[in-house]
Amino acid sequence: MLNSFSSPISSLLDQRAAGCSLPAGLYTREDVFQADLDVFFAKHWIYVGLECEVPEAGDAITLDIGPASIIILRDDDNAIRVVRNVCRHRGARLLDAGPSIISKLVCPYHQWTYELSGELSYAPHMGKDFDKSCRSLKPVHFRSIGGLIYVCLSDEPPEDINRLEEVMEPRLAPYDIRNAKVAHQVDVIEEGNWKLTMENNRECYHCSANHPELCVSFIDLDFGFDPESLSADDLKMAETHFAMYEARTQSWEADGFPSQTVEQTRDCATNFRTQRLIIAGAGESQTEDATAASSKLLGHMTRKDLGDTHLWGHNAWNHFMGDHAVTAMVIPLSADRTLVRTKWLVHKDAVEGVDYDLHKLTHVWIETTEQDAGLVERSHAGVSDPAYEPGVYSPFSERALDDFATWYIDRLRAHGY
Repeated sequence: MLNSFSSPISSLLDQRAAGCSLPAGLYTREDVFQADLDVFFAKHWIYVGLECEVPEAGDAITLDIGPASIIILRDDDNAIRVVRNVCRHRGARLLDAGPSIISKLVCPYHQWTYELSGELSYAPHMGKDFDKSCRSLKPVHFRSIGGLIYVCLSDEPPEDINRLEEVMEPRLAPYDIRNAKVAHQVDVIEEGNWKLTMENNRECYHCSANHPELCVSFIDLDFGFDPESLSADDLKMAETHFAMYEARTQSWEADGFPSQTVEQTRDCATNFRTQRLIIAGAGESQTEDATAASSKLLGHMTRKDLGDTHLWGHNAWNHFMGDHAVTAMVIPLSADRTLVRTKWLVHKDAVEGVDYDLHKLTHVWIETTEQDAGLVERSHAGVSDPAYEPGVYSPFSERALDDFATWYIDRLRAHGY
């Protein structure tokens, strides 16, 4: 790993050329990694989980984000809470990472005990004058948007999360993700910087050569192409496809399913993009034959022909289809290691082996994520090589990468780097 700190981070930001990938140090340096945690995973909204993962009072999930740790739980009033995983006595962790079922939050160290609301209810041997009321667990700012839980660890979270909520609540309503269930979860540790993980997900330039399973249901034209490189027949095919796409989008919208592209990817704090994509082939789902994996459709859905509502954020990507959904969360572990946690959601009453086949449900994105992990590892090895110099993005297939890199630079500068 390249760890030279001979220049401040600001000089690396100045080196970035428009339309090009980032300077090597922004991927490899430890001081940049720490800055990324501070800015992008503490002071911005990040996706961390799902309401349906804590369906009943006492259900909790603990997630570590850099040096911070949070607990997502459902309290006795059936409300979602997010609190810091730090005892108010001497700071011990209350819960280990992962899922738990609890009646109260009890610190293993000295048995300080908190209600599911976060209030301190029991603090032994602290004296009769001890004021428990000012020792509640610290709350975390959060929003549940269509059942997706976003948090901001800062005391002053960006207000433009409102736009994400405004756009996504109606788009996600038919899927009723709040009342879905997680059918499967897979954690993959990618041997590369988190930004390489996100860049890889932002383009499908690489898909046809690397993702045979995904390409059954993806349409490569939707992710950009150079029109001058196409034959006359291929160009006519592209024109026909996009005319069909416009007609399909208008039809979906007329039927009450928001589908148009909405982007907030530059000049903003909360970075997101959403669009309803056509599914290729059988047109139903992202499976190995593009047919639905679950016969019991999500939420209030009655149709399997509504494509793939995708949603990007700066640490997540999501795909919502009639029969199931796939969510992926990205958490940096170090400058060169990244956790990618993928979850597959089905209707809460769907039964494995009866309503859905687990292999069919998960196969495409298990394979795709493993393939991407190999590509990210190759990319990190390359940007760590002394011969690396920032490359030029394709204006046709990698515009989203240029948007992401530009946003990244701007946000670091906005926070004083």
